[in-house]
Amino acid sequence: MPPLRGFSIASVFIFGFVLFGLLDRVRANPRLFWSFMGAVAVLLAWSAVLFGSAWCRRRRLTLEFVPRPQHYLQACLQTAIFAYWGWYWRQVYDSYYLVIAQLVFAYAFDLLLSWSRRDHYRLSFLPFPIVFSTNLFLWFKPEWFYFQFMMLALGFAAKELLRWNKHGRETHIFNPSSFSLMVFSLGLILTGKTDITWGKEIAITQFYPPHMYLFIFLIGLPAQYLFGVTTMTMPAVMTTYLFGLAYYRATGVYFFFDSYIPISVFFGMHLLFTDPSTAPRTELGRMIFGSLYGLGNVALYYVLHSAGVPEFYDKLLPVPILNVMIQLIDRAAGSELLRRFDPSGFGRSLVGRRRNLAYIALWTIVFAMTSAAQGVGDKHPGQSVPFWQRACAEDRLHACAYLKVLHSNFCRQGSGWACNELGTLEAERELDRTAAVASFERGCDLGFMPACGNIERIIN
Repeated sequence: MPPLRGFSIASVFIFGFVLFGLLDRVRANPRLFWSFMGAVAVLLAWSAVLFGSAWCRRRRLTLEFVPRPQHYLQACLQTAIFAYWGWYWRQVYDSYYLVIAQLVFAYAFDLLLSWSRRDHYRLSFLPFPIVFSTNLFLWFKPEWFYFQFMMLALGFAAKELLRWNKHGRETHIFNPSSFSLMVFSLGLILTGKTDITWGKEIAITQFYPPHMYLFIFLIGLPAQYLFGVTTMTMPAVMTTYLFGLAYYRATGVYFFFDSYIPISVFFGMHLLFTDPSTAPRTELGRMIFGSLYGLGNVALYYVLHSAGVPEFYDKLLPVPILNVMIQLIDRAAGSELLRRFDPSGFGRSLVGRRRNLAYIALWTIVFAMTSAAQGVGDKHPGQSVPFWQRACAEDRLHACAYLKVLHSNFCRQGSGWACNELGTLEAERELDRTAAVASFERGCDLGFMPACGNIERIIN
């Protein structure tokens, strides 16, 4: 096609993006509005330079529609997650127009980037899983939304520019959404600006819907059947769970405090690191890859918690590092030392999707047993205040600190009893009379009479 026709196609996406920027809800927030207009200006300037140059050089541009199952299937599954999650956290529904706007922006950016580097553009559903995956883990608040567009742009740029030869085929090194999530997560950590995102709220509210672990398990099955990613998800889950069991046996408390595997980490094990294009090729390699992701979450959670940084970043940081290691992992899996553990030597008659189905059957049994043991699911002993009260009384590792977090949260939510318990903890454990009096006063104001008595007792 001539450059003018290519420009008209790009203009359709840009014009659609402009329409979102003119919505009343966008114009009501000046910073959000100018985030849109700034992105529009970049896209228009890029289009003018690109198609003006193409016209002068008499380039012939081509466009091909290539729908790939891994893209539209993942998009459908992620849409189901947004629908279920949003029913229990309305911020998801309230932000639907921003997600759709990101999709339009992503198509415009991807088209311009491809035609800037070559004459051919493959139109597909790829922007859907990239945008949805990004928004399942991190999105910026409206006042800072220009960072959201920058994060998407970085993901597409990384996919296009950071490439290598993998088993004789040139492909992208990094999972696009994971790479941009890691870069922006590091930026937020280093600047201490986590509060300009919904990151904390996302990690917390993904637990709001009932039976969310089961829902994610079921949602993941179609992709596991079609693309054989069970060999990554199952080892990641089991490695993290077994570590949690060992930690509990050693310390008497839970590593992640209120679960063996936080729901947001469980999300990551199904939806973030399982891109077949950026994973090892061998069966054993994928199992090692999954186990390393589980261990990476554990290690990063410890580092982030020790540094006083929000722990939800733990699932976002290790994926690009593992992406770089996949060829090394495959070579290690084929070494003399590890070859004897290669599961591909078992059940050789099971190939293709029959083998995928066999792994799904095994994963179903493992998930059912783990759920029965409260390894995953809505209920966990670490969610119980009495458990942490006993652990604190026994001076278990970090127990009193976490008990204080629980009491503080419930006190802020209006529990006079929790405020009284918080004051008692501050007075007796931390010897902080000022903080204790403030907590008792809050409890008294909420109508919990023992807190009123404790004010007089601690003052006198």
